[in-house]
Amino acid sequence: MSIARARDAVPRQPDRPPRVSDHMGTITVRPPRAEDRWPLVDVHVRARRSYYEGHLPESELAEWERGARANGYDLTRPGRVWLCAELDNTFAGFALVQPDGELKQLQVDPAHWGRGVGHALHEAALAELRAAGVGTAHLDVFAENRRARRFYLAHGWREVGHDGDAHVRMARDLDL
Repeated sequence: MSIARARDAVPRQPDRPPRVSDHMGTITVRPPRAEDRWPLVDVHVRARRSYYEGHLPESELAEWERGARANGYDLTRPGRVWLCAELDNTFAGFALVQPDGELKQLQVDPAHWGRGVGHALHEAALAELRAAGVGTAHLDVFAENRRARRFYLAHGWREVGHDGDAHVRMARDLDL
């Protein structure tokens, strides 16, 4: 069953975004709004540069960035679930879940690392996958992105192979 159909099949509670509050601020995870399109691109550019700089040629990074800034992202494409995170009402990150059980993106603005944003997005993304009946989730992470690999391992993921030379394939069984 696709995520979109699974979400529509189950009556949802009124949209009350999850909130986590502690000494590091208040984190809100919510569905995207139209005005999130460009802040989302800004966060993705900063996060992507943080792990690819020094590993990819600057020309390749710049070309990708030009395309992302020119086109933005389609936040309404059927079947995909976008989640946005705010930290104290500031856009801080996003996640993208695909209907095949893939956690396609989990990006946090480097300015907000270590404040729980990634954890909150991760938990919300896994909840979406569980609601869709996904038994095992998967993702690809840049092999040199040791910070992300540590994050996923600490959150119950296991390395299951390589997607080419540059990416590690990871999986996580979901308790349904």
